[in-house]
Amino acid sequence: MELHWLDIAVFAVFVIAVLAIGILKSRGEKDSESYFLAGRGLTWWLIGFSLIAANISAEQFIGMSGAAAKDSIGLAVASYEWCAAITLVVVAFFFLPKFLRSGIFTIPEYLEYRYNHSARTIMSLLMVIIYVAVTIATVVYAGAKAVEPLFSGSVLGIPINLTSLCWVIGILAAVYVAAGGLKACAWADLIQGSALILGGAVIMVLTFMALDNPGDFREIDEAAVHASLGVEEDATFGEKFQKLKEAKMHMVLPADNTFLPWTALLLGIWIPNFYYWGLNQFIMQRTLGAASLAQGQKGVVFAAALKLVIPFIVCIPGIMALNLYGPKMQESAMQGDQMNKPVLAAFESARAKPDTAKKVFPFDKDFAVLETEMAQDILAFNAAVAGVAIPADAELAEMRQHFIASFNNDKHPNFQQKVKDIKKANEELDEGKEKKTLGLNDLNSHLVAMAAKDSKIEKQQELVGYDYDSAFAMLIRYLTPVGLKGFVLAALMGAVVSSLASMLNAASTIFTLDIYNEYINKNASQNHQVWVGRVCVLIFVLIGCAIAPQLASPKFKGAFEYIQEFQGYVSPGILTIFMFGLFVPRTPRICGVVGLALSPIIYGVLMIFWGDMPFLNRMAITVGLLMVVLAVMTVISPLREPLKLPEQDKIEMKSSKGALAFGLLVCIATLALYAIFW
Repeated sequence: MELHWLDIAVFAVFVIAVLAIGILKSRGEKDSESYFLAGRGLTWWLIGFSLIAANISAEQFIGMSGAAAKDSIGLAVASYEWCAAITLVVVAFFFLPKFLRSGIFTIPEYLEYRYNHSARTIMSLLMVIIYVAVTIATVVYAGAKAVEPLFSGSVLGIPINLTSLCWVIGILAAVYVAAGGLKACAWADLIQGSALILGGAVIMVLTFMALDNPGDFREIDEAAVHASLGVEEDATFGEKFQKLKEAKMHMVLPADNTFLPWTALLLGIWIPNFYYWGLNQFIMQRTLGAASLAQGQKGVVFAAALKLVIPFIVCIPGIMALNLYGPKMQESAMQGDQMNKPVLAAFESARAKPDTAKKVFPFDKDFAVLETEMAQDILAFNAAVAGVAIPADAELAEMRQHFIASFNNDKHPNFQQKVKDIKKANEELDEGKEKKTLGLNDLNSHLVAMAAKDSKIEKQQELVGYDYDSAFAMLIRYLTPVGLKGFVLAALMGAVVSSLASMLNAASTIFTLDIYNEYINKNASQNHQVWVGRVCVLIFVLIGCAIAPQLASPKFKGAFEYIQEFQGYVSPGILTIFMFGLFVPRTPRICGVVGLALSPIIYGVLMIFWGDMPFLNRMAITVGLLMVVLAVMTVISPLREPLKLPEQDKIEMKSSKGALAFGLLVCIATLALYAIFW
């Protein structure tokens, strides 16, 4: 264990204090409204911090900082945060009034009033599945990934590794939410949200200091840092930062970028944003528990303002982590039990028996650059498996010529395009042009695709050059001093537990009120409902913890991309039917079921046949097709009269003019940030 006793003490005191305050504040919650919605008494500042703490967990600090570290993404990943600021303002003044006026406990409950009972049930089932298998599993994994580099060895005979840490984090969160409910989550969020923003700001400052004077910090090769930046050794901090800004701090990525193409900013990115912030139970549950509409709107707009700060304390440190600790991130990729280590062992085993080998091994560009000799060996092995003959010790240009012959024999249009690409690369190489040419990873990916058409040949997990998800963990491990490390770690772990608690509470709320009460026990008492919710929490966390360690596999492309990709099956359908339900009064009731049922089918078909298309573009296409279908259904068979939804009279529904003015300022500030980093 690399933690000093002072770090351990700070960590323990912080975690115990947060747990105690949260549970004490929620004492006496015996009825479902108190347990699931905090008695509808949350004030704006509690809502605002709770929204941020529930959102910026290890999922952001690990997944988003890891995405920012990649050369192909950089600061562009911040669009998820800055677009969220505008989204929250819209949610506060267009979504929230309708939801609070109806007096609902859960988001799916609204569908029963607007569409029908089947729509409510389908959405409830989909959201529970997504929470347990995707969001809860991702946050558990990201939390364990954050602290894994700080531990080694075993405790009481139990090995301290990614898997065991996943179980510790998940069980801690389950005990917490089962005991306290939403109010416990909200009060803990207030403390942990503040601490997390402070801790992230400290890491940001330390990262700036390390970039300015890398020689003053341990495990940093000063010459390597300057070389990676392309600056002289006496370069100033401003010159170094400017190099990073030019290379990776911009918001627009090429249209063919698979993560966040600029085209996604027009429509695609708004789909997960509006789904997450406006229709996501674990987020909206805080606003549904607001004391009044004005309090809810103030809290949501306050959270929107805080979202503008997040990229500076998450994304920018992640970008710099690769320059500061690239070798450590490379080492983590090569030695990780869920990363390259088992794949390389499988390669050595297959190479020992080439006549019986039926496996091919993909690798990314980073691996090809960092492990060139090994990449060439793998390329030659894959060529033999695919039936492509290349001379031993061939130079890259010579390899290209041999691949042309092989690709010409394949009639698939994609391969024909690759033939043209390789020919062009050879021509540019012969002419000495300094243009992008196909490298080892390009050739290998084509080989793997050719071989994989044979069902008897097994495609292995991709080998990667860097463990990008370890970026923020490296900063915590090597930059933070004694005592402060314990505080940052406690804030991060507190936020992980807080986010998990929120998700578990949301999943248990939906299951208890929308499924158990409706289909299993319609006469369940208030006390019984609370206990069902607590049992659900324990079951859901067991499933999430079982899935979490598997996310270390490079095939999932990192924690952040995993959660966005798989939510794409449900978020387009949910968003579309809510948009029609909220703003198209005559949309027929059957549209709720149709939209929810078609969404995963359309997205799945796009995934199968156009898997290389950016997932945000697939979401946009799915929404577009669903809108056409629902619009046609509305034109053909509209409701005779707009539905009159139920209205409650417990909550003051007067809108906040001050929140509206501040929300407009947040939108202007967001556009200004895009202009600066465009």
